[in-house]
Amino acid sequence: MQTTKPLTATGIRTSPAGLTIELENRAISIAWDSCSPRLIGATPEQRCEAALSPGGYGIHWPLLDEDLSIAWLAKQAAIN
Repeated sequence: MQTTKPLTATGIRTSPAGLTIELENRAISIAWDSCSPRLIGATPEQRCEAALSPGGYGIHWPLLDEDLSIAWLAKQAAIN
């Protein structure tokens, strides 16, 4: 049985325009307005306080109590 490796990030960067997610072999960018409603309504300070989970599977915004998976964010980036 073949298993697929979950999508994980090696790093993240925030900017006024959006979020950049560093993957193993590429980077993807997603605008804030393509993220969650909490991130759309957040201040720049709240958006900048982002932490990549230890396993690289998700991102946590402590000032917003928001958690999003890397896989979901990558899917949103592909849609928009």
